[in-house]
Order: sequence, then C-alpha cells, then structure tokens
Amino acid sequence: MTSSSTGLPGFRTGAIGVTASLIGFLFLVEITSGIIQGYYVPLIPDLVQHLGIHDADFNWFEAAQLLLSAIVVPVLAKLGDMVGHKRMLLISTVLTAAASWWLVAAGDFTSFLIAWALQGFYVVWLPLEVALIFDRGRRTGRAASQTRRAAGLLVVALEAGAIIGALSSGILFDVFGKNVPLTMAVPAVAVTLVFFAILFGVPESSPVPGRKLDVVGFTILTLGLLLITSGLTFLRINGPETWWVWLLVVIGALVFVPFGFYELRQPDPAIDLRVLRQPSMWPVQVTAALIGISLLGAQAPLSTFAGTDPVNGYGLGLGSSSRSILIGVYLLSMIVGALLFPLFSRRSSPRVALIGATFLVALGYALFLPFHAETWQVFVNMFIAGIGSGALVGALPAAAAAAAPRGQTGIAAGLTNTTKTIGGSFASAVFGVVLFQGASAAVTATASSLSGYMTVWAICAGGALVAGVLLFFVPKLAFADATVPVEPAPAPLPTPPL
Repeated sequence: MTSSSTGLPGFRTGAIGVTASLIGFLFLVEITSGIIQGYYVPLIPDLVQHLGIHDADFNWFEAAQLLLSAIVVPVLAKLGDMVGHKRMLLISTVLTAAASWWLVAAGDFTSFLIAWALQGFYVVWLPLEVALIFDRGRRTGRAASQTRRAAGLLVVALEAGAIIGALSSGILFDVFGKNVPLTMAVPAVAVTLVFFAILFGVPESSPVPGRKLDVVGFTILTLGLLLITSGLTFLRINGPETWWVWLLVVIGALVFVPFGFYELRQPDPAIDLRVLRQPSMWPVQVTAALIGISLLGAQAPLSTFAGTDPVNGYGLGLGSSSRSILIGVYLLSMIVGALLFPLFSRRSSPRVALIGATFLVALGYALFLPFHAETWQVFVNMFIAGIGSGALVGALPAAAAAAAPRGQTGIAAGLTNTTKTIGGSFASAVFGVVLFQGASAAVTATASSLSGYMTVWAICAGGALVAGVLLFFVPKLAFADATVPVEPAPAPLPTPPL
C-alpha cells in the first residue's frame, strides 16, 4: 500500500482514482456534518426556553427531521447517479445551509420545526460521498478497498465533528452572553463554508448517460415511507393504545406491494429490486435497519439510565458533565472502529469484518444484561458496542456501493441510510413505550423500570446478532476489489506507415 505526499495512506495524488485531496475535502464535509449532529444537543434546554415550548415538544423536531431524511435520501442519491454526485452534494449543502440560517432567525415553534426538518438534507452527504469515491476508484480496479478506507476516515471526521460540536456549543453560548441566534449562527457559517470546499475541491463523478427519473416509483416509495415513519413517530408520542398509528404503519407496509410490481416492469426503476434481492445486497440493507435500532434508538435510553438516581435500585446517578464524558467515550470508540475496519477487511475479508462488527455491537449490548451496576461496566459495554457501530457506519454504505452495478452506487449507498432511519424510528417508538410503561415501578417520578432498560438492551443485542447471522448469506468474496481494472487503459495507436 502506497502513501500519498499529503499523509493519507493508500490514496494516490495522481489524476486517476481516489486522491488524498478528494478525501481531504470530503473530510471537511463530514466534520461539518458531525458539528450539526453534536452542536444542538447541549443547547436543547435553552432552545426550549427561547421558543417558549415544553421539553416534550422538542421530540417533534427530531421526528420531522428523521421523516424528511427517510424520504429525500433515496431521491437525491438516485439523482446523483443520474446527473453527478458532486452536483447533488452541492444542492443538498445549499438546502442545509439555508435551513441552518433559518434556524438562526426562527423564533416560534412552527418556523423552527420547518427549518429543523429541512436541515436534515445533510444526511445524504455520506451516501453521496461514498458513491463519488467509489466512482473515482472504479478507474483503478481498487474501488472497493479504497472506498472502505475512505469511508473509515469520513466516519472519523463525522465523530470528531460531533465531539467538537458538543463541546463547543455550551462554551460559545456563554461567550456570546447566552444569545441564542448568535450561537445558532456557528453551524450555519460552517455549512456555508463547506459549500465552497465542495465546489472547488471535489471533482464530479461520471454518471451513466440516458437515465430517467422514475417519478411514479419514487412517489409510491415516498408515500410508503411517509406512512411508516409518521406512524412510528405518532406511536412514540400517542402510545400503543392509539389504534390509528398501527393503521398508518400497516397501510405504509402494504404500499410496497404495488410498488414492487410497478418497479419490476420499469427499465430504469427508482429502486432496482433485482439488484436489491441479490445475496450481496439484501443482507447489507437489512443489517443497516437492524443496526439502526441501537445506533439511533438506544442512545437516549442509555443517557437516561446513566442519569437515573440509584435510589431506584439501578442507575449510575451521573451528572450532565459525567454523561458527556460517557458519550465522548462512545464517540471515541466509534472512531476506533472506523479506523480498524479497513485493516481487518484486508487481513481477512470485508464480509468477515462486517460480521465481526455486528457481533461486537451484539456483545456490547448483551453485556448490559448482567453488568450495569457500576460506572466502569457501562463504559466498557458502550466502548465495545461503539467499536462495532463505528465500523458499520461507513462500512455498510461502502459495501452496498461495491455490490451495486455501475450507475446505482448512489441509490444503493443511500438506501442503507433510509433503512437505518426506519430501524431507528421503530426502535425509538418501541423503546419509548417500553420505558414509559415501566415508569410506575420506579421510585423517582421521572425514572423508568429496570426491566424496561433490560428489554431495550436485549432488543439491541438481538437485532445486531440477527444482522451478523444474515451476513453469513453474503458470498465469501463479496465487496472485494476486481481482479482487473474496470476501465483498462486504451491500446496505443498503430504506427503510421512511412
């Protein structure tokens, strides 16, 4: 493996293939993505006060953003395959920047809700970046391995940005004299600046000409996702006794029946179901959904467990600063996992490394069942689960891109995000119900029962374990580099006669 002059291992600085400069500019994009994800969390109590709303109302912001991301990612990723991934990366950045500046000016619940939802366009950045990197690497015949290494570095940037955002927002809020609009302007400035990094530093991919957008297919897909994700959101808010939330989920699932029949008849479908059902693709997409259970659904329960007063017979009784350290340890473990995954993939195989990562997530959450009484036990459990999660965040879209045919890398990588979001929405709804129903057994007013937390950990461990088993169905040599370059150099021109 060669090293580039810029210090990023495995990426050449030539004009062909994945370059260190490309990874460097995309590194900046993912740092910004991490800042967005980490910056606002410490400010939630202040934002609630600024908007004059209740704490529970903030759940609507998260729900709206998850709903938007589930819908827009497949469309934008497909458009990236059609017209260029850089172009769609720029468009999504403009939309994210506009929404971020809107948050600065928003002073009421409705406008803040709309702006917060629209800021969710940033979720398509990583799938588009993975597709763009894979397209560049395709010219060398080493697209799969280069994309895995690059995705690992991008996850490092993502988690580093989340740490930077979480640590800086509270400090800046005090520096700015508790001025909410001025504090909210910081991520807006970051997104605005990263637009120019993409514009001048990222080369365009090579889309396949003659493609058409399957508007009808995407409309049916959007309807199904809208019904399912909104049903899960209302399930968390209204509770499982509300009959119509289940009706929304069931109708949303049934929408995919006509969607499947329609897509199989299309020459250029919104989602190629023939590709999706291949043994190198469907386990990856299902794994993304199952890992989304713990990755997106379990973090709030873990935080509340750590802060629960031990008078309830469980809990660590940690203050906000100690919980921040716990979250920081989890993010650092994700960085470790993202860096280790390409190394283990090279020593064994990408398939084996993926299986190992899912088993680490399962092990980490399974350890919570017997070991949760001491702070160090919780730290160790989260670190183990974090290593597996960090590896999978970048590895799953990279694996999907490697399994997809040319012209479908963007949509394949984007679907891992959509399925992960659906898994996280399902987990959030179920976990909220489980913990709420167990609250009556607790001593303090805001605590849940230990059995509720045990159920959460068991579901997370079981989902990751099932994902690991499903990955055994993937062919052994899947996601590996091609044995010959996909685009060989042209033959030399014949010498003209004298």
